[in-house]
Amino acid sequence: MLMLSAVNLASAAPPADHPILGIWKLSLPDLGCSETYRFRADGTTLVTSAEEVSESEYRIPAKPSAKGFYRLEDRIVKDNGKKDCAGAIMKPGTTATNFIRFHPSGALFLMCADETMNTCIGPFERVQGEEA
Repeated sequence: MLMLSAVNLASAAPPADHPILGIWKLSLPDLGCSETYRFRADGTTLVTSAEEVSESEYRIPAKPSAKGFYRLEDRIVKDNGKKDCAGAIMKPGTTATNFIRFHPSGALFLMCADETMNTCIGPFERVQGEEA
């Protein structure tokens, strides 16, 4: 995990046509749970996971790397202190760096620990017809 300085990540909002923008759902059938991620155009997210509701600031480049991944840097700024699908409680200030790989359709993505497909979660599925 990359520790970020106290820079406001939201200052680097993605372009208006960025594929990350919108609402994404991650179904976790083994846990009987799902998570919803709202990536907003102002560089913030709203995530719901079981009883947890959190907000974060994120930074993502306009274009993927040569390997086809987008580096996603995320810092939690608010959390309601309740447990997520995995039973964890996230703390404000927690940072994470992941690598996003979109399906060519734009309707799915995987979130990976690095720029390989070896350690990924997903698919995250785009939720159509709702605003982020």
